[in-house]
Amino acid sequence: MNHWAKYASELRFFLVLSLGVVASFCLSRYIPDDLFDRVVSPVLVAVSSFLSLFGAWMMFRHSDGLRVRRMWGWTLLLWGLANGAYLLLWLTSIAPAMNMAAYRLTTLELLLGNLLGWTLLLYPTEALRPGWMTPRRALIQILPMLVLALLDYFVPANLQPLVILYPLVLTGLLLTHVQKYHLWCEENYSSLEDIEVEWIVRYLAMLVLVGLVYFYMYIAHGHARGFTQLWLTIFMFAYSTEQILFRQDPWTMLHHRADKNSRHRVEAPSHPEHDAAHYRRVLEEWMEREKPHLNPDFKLLDLQAVLPMNRTYLSHFIHSEYGITFYQFVNHHRIREAKRLKTEQPEIRMADLSARCGFSSPSVFSRTFTAVTGLPPRKWTREADPQI
Repeated sequence: MNHWAKYASELRFFLVLSLGVVASFCLSRYIPDDLFDRVVSPVLVAVSSFLSLFGAWMMFRHSDGLRVRRMWGWTLLLWGLANGAYLLLWLTSIAPAMNMAAYRLTTLELLLGNLLGWTLLLYPTEALRPGWMTPRRALIQILPMLVLALLDYFVPANLQPLVILYPLVLTGLLLTHVQKYHLWCEENYSSLEDIEVEWIVRYLAMLVLVGLVYFYMYIAHGHARGFTQLWLTIFMFAYSTEQILFRQDPWTMLHHRADKNSRHRVEAPSHPEHDAAHYRRVLEEWMEREKPHLNPDFKLLDLQAVLPMNRTYLSHFIHSEYGITFYQFVNHHRIREAKRLKTEQPEIRMADLSARCGFSSPSVFSRTFTAVTGLPPRKWTREADPQI
């Protein structure tokens, strides 16, 4: 129950977008075929092409050296050029009408569409597994699609559905890394704002919907499928570009912090009493004295100010000594501080309380307080014994 509750907003997002797709299929049937082919489709393709190329330009211009943004920039560039080429064919009358959804797609068209769709996997792969996608691994991922398309010409069975569904299989494999990414973020950061896993889940949900609509283009005919795919990809490009452009990259942030801290590393004193129990006492005294948890930007590597360990050992130390992640460890201290302040100052507002305790927003404070204490802040104030 708690597992699903954590992704409640993402489930709502997926359901609302799914309802939009269903409504699109229903309403688009009322668009006359001729109007769709000669007006609606070219306009949507033009918007998609412009938006993709503009987004690519924004990504490259504001990449800030981040590989994950360049990945998304190249994806948008390829989609923009592909849609632009398709629009050019229509404008030059090589394709007299954009009846993209009026006929069954051939194996070659399915393969080209899948290769283009595969590029949408570049961003989440880089976000979840930085540096993993190399040219060799990219070829390994694409090779099964090429083999299936080739076999479709030689075997009596129809392999086209497998060609279409293969990118969804890759998307499913990516989903298995979501929990690992979530755990990594909790092990290194005390605030997950703008770096949390929920955005990746939301992106993959949009990707699944795009894939299902594309599969529907194989089994059904009529412009309803083309209309839905076009507006859905336009929405995905616009929404994703905005999110990726303003989303922090946790891997780069961590490396920058590690480089900064490496110049001020604390050497371990050679004394027999400096064992785990000693380090735990030193850490808790430092937390009580300096209250670093009140800083929303507090990170695991900041513990190097008092503990002479690298990132891996710091994470292991927190987990072995307290049985929780760094994120949970810090939030327990923040909630303890919130209880103390609320007890001493009953009139303090929740917004002020969350800010003073190091939370990025009142909503994050309320959610964390409920997770730690089992009661919402206001209910705890009324019902719980406010003893620290």
